[in-house]
Amino acid sequence: MDPLQRAPQNQAAPLAGYHSVRSDAALVDAVRAFAGEDAEAVLGSLDPIGELGGSAEAREHGMLANQNEPVLHPVDRYGNRVDEIAFHPSWHWMMEKGIGFGLHATPWVSDEPQPHLRRAAAYVAWTHNEPGHGCPLTMTYAAVPALRADDAQAKQWTSLLASTSYDFGLRNPAEKRGVLAGMGMTEKQGGSDVRTNATTATPTAVEGEYVLHGHKWFTSAPMNDLFLVLAQAPGGLTCFVLPRVLPDGTRNPLQVVRLKDKLGNRSNASSELEFAGTWAVRLGDEGRGVRTIIEMVASTRLDCVLGSSALMRRSVAEATWHASQRSAFGGPLSDKPAMQNVLADLAVESEAATLLGLRLASSVEHPDDEHEKALRRIALPLAKFWVCKRTPFHVAEALEVLGGNGYVEESGMPLLFRESPLNSIWEGSGNVNALDVLRALQREPDALEAWLTEVGSVREDRRLDAAITDVLDDLSDLQDVEFRARRIAGRMATILQASLLLRHSDDAVADAFVASRIDGDWAGTFGTLPRGVDASRIVRRATPSV
Repeated sequence: MDPLQRAPQNQAAPLAGYHSVRSDAALVDAVRAFAGEDAEAVLGSLDPIGELGGSAEAREHGMLANQNEPVLHPVDRYGNRVDEIAFHPSWHWMMEKGIGFGLHATPWVSDEPQPHLRRAAAYVAWTHNEPGHGCPLTMTYAAVPALRADDAQAKQWTSLLASTSYDFGLRNPAEKRGVLAGMGMTEKQGGSDVRTNATTATPTAVEGEYVLHGHKWFTSAPMNDLFLVLAQAPGGLTCFVLPRVLPDGTRNPLQVVRLKDKLGNRSNASSELEFAGTWAVRLGDEGRGVRTIIEMVASTRLDCVLGSSALMRRSVAEATWHASQRSAFGGPLSDKPAMQNVLADLAVESEAATLLGLRLASSVEHPDDEHEKALRRIALPLAKFWVCKRTPFHVAEALEVLGGNGYVEESGMPLLFRESPLNSIWEGSGNVNALDVLRALQREPDALEAWLTEVGSVREDRRLDAAITDVLDDLSDLQDVEFRARRIAGRMATILQASLLLRHSDDAVADAFVASRIDGDWAGTFGTLPRGVDASRIVRRATPSV
């Protein structure tokens, strides 16, 4: 045989043709833990997502959507202002599938068992292929609870937002089979400090209607059909519903100034907007804008956790798969003790993130339960802070497992790495979420009680008990508490993860997590799990089967 035609030796095959649900033991166990008697029905409904989510087709479309970025067309061929964005066909393929699977607002109107938990598991099993299109799916999901501040607005939009039909394009929403939502909060001068927003909202002669003048600094998916935005009304900062197309079918006056040139999330169009007499309808009372839109923020924070969990899971899958296929230094890479420690450590981190994300999703199934409401209030910012903060470190280590092969674009690992910091920034950076934890602890005593109830429901473990006591001691001393905000939030998050693993996960995974993250027998770098953990068992559990 011509040596130039010889097949390459000792190269791992691409990870494709696997079931992204059934091959993920951590995800399956999390569904079973929280779905109860509905678990098998939920898992059965996830089979189509898992089959396509691990396919070569989905992988290819995800890569193409990122390689072919959206393009802004501010004017048409005649010079008329249109402010439209064109997307690659692979973006539309991902969107059509994601909406068809109900990964947007469908759970709010679904009569299927555990629809929010099902969606969360599906989000993890699907969006790892192309995280950018998860943004409009998330914002559409998150818009519904915020719209409930006004019965008329909720009635007008919810069924269209929940539709499983993807109907792209700027047309009269009443004539579309389905619509998508977005959000515009931050401005140039304030960022996370939205109370400094300068965009003004002037009432018209029609009750509840306003015209907006100003800008938004970072609004993703500007081709979506409606946006929840904040602006300064006469009564203070207020939330508004702003459609791209007006009820009479004409375009709402709105200018897309430019698309952001971002580190990652490149398939998703993120824009700067200018308002000049832009029509909007008030949502909630004047001066209550943050309180109104916070329902949308809470749901997007949940998806930040789920999205980061999806990135971790894909990273673990790629790393364990590569190591199982690759030989080095006389044997399979996955059998080498040092590599087993790295892979097991990555798997433990990923499973903890997955379990926490699905626990929070299951909480959405019980909107009126006082314990669940209090838990969401504290656990969402805890999880958002910790899981999203851990993801870049995690993905970088997984990329290194593949060596130079992981550094090239064809592997898909650079896509995951570029994406990994985003969820820690979106919907409040690390500091914003850590401080939000402190606010919940200081203003809502039920929040701490909910956390204690959750972490105290595990079987007795002296290491966990000692960690809980340490947190309570920290909280009893209010001196410099803001300086210690990240320390407190990170410790509370890992304790919550440990309690979930001890109750619901494989013993080997739980023991490794508690020994390293809770008991402190860990050097902080992945691959430093202590002696005595069953690394081989953890790695086998995390390796996808094809």
